[in-house]
Amino acid sequence: IEVTLNDRRTFKATLVGTDPTTDIALLKIDGENLHYINFGNSDAMRVGEWVLAIGNPFNLTSTVTAGIISAKSRNIGIIGGQSRMSIESFIQTDAAVNPGNSGGALVNTRGELVGINTIIKTSTGSYVGYSFAVPESIVRKIVVDLKESGVVQRAVLGISFRAIDQQFVDQMGETTGISEIGGIYVASVAENGAASEAGIRKGDIITALDGVTTNDASTFVEQISKRRPGDSITIELRRGEKDMKVVATLQNKAGEKQLLTKDSIDAIKELGAKFNNVPTHLCKELDIKGGV
Repeated sequence: IEVTLNDRRTFKATLVGTDPTTDIALLKIDGENLHYINFGNSDAMRVGEWVLAIGNPFNLTSTVTAGIISAKSRNIGIIGGQSRMSIESFIQTDAAVNPGNSGGALVNTRGELVGINTIIKTSTGSYVGYSFAVPESIVRKIVVDLKESGVVQRAVLGISFRAIDQQFVDQMGETTGISEIGGIYVASVAENGAASEAGIRKGDIITALDGVTTNDASTFVEQISKRRPGDSITIELRRGEKDMKVVATLQNKAGEKQLLTKDSIDAIKELGAKFNNVPTHLCKELDIKGGV
């Protein structure tokens, strides 16, 4: 991998780590007098704010285009073909982005990084008015995880869910008794998962995570993906006519609260399964001393 800087210097780069679920990779180069960009706050950006897209479209080095934020928390189902666990909560802009812009910076008017340009939605292969960037809130966490442990520390709440939109109301409104859109419907709760331990039940409606309103799946997934196993999160939910607040301690993919190592991630990936100790009640039932 070779990296060329704006001053034409080139470096051989080391691949620190990758995260296919968000289409982000971290590279490392060794050199002197390297300039850096400050992180902004993608959560604070609002629809209609001006942004700049920087990249190398069509091999035109260091091209800058301007636009506004058209939408946030946009899910377009494009990474899903690469990864079943894909995380999509894009910043949508109308800044011109073309082939060659991928991996380039999306910056605010203060020159702070608020996203990584990654996708265009087009039928021609070139820009037609829509471009998408991975928000800084997700990028920052991935960078830190890859630097510290070489793997992304993915937090898991332990539920399956559906956003309560009009389609949900039309299909399941009569069954669930839900007639108004808004919130996240808890379709099932994993046994011994973070949600189960926090007292969340099937049929609950999650309305906010740490004060952030969750009316769509993208926002919900983004808020969870910003956190690590072992982190606590305050969940606002509605159960029938009752509003409640619970605190859940998020887990990793193996159902534990500690951070995973690269070796354990590789084992899960290679074996195609996750493992846990046999619970005490099952040991008694099967008359065994233990197992996996």
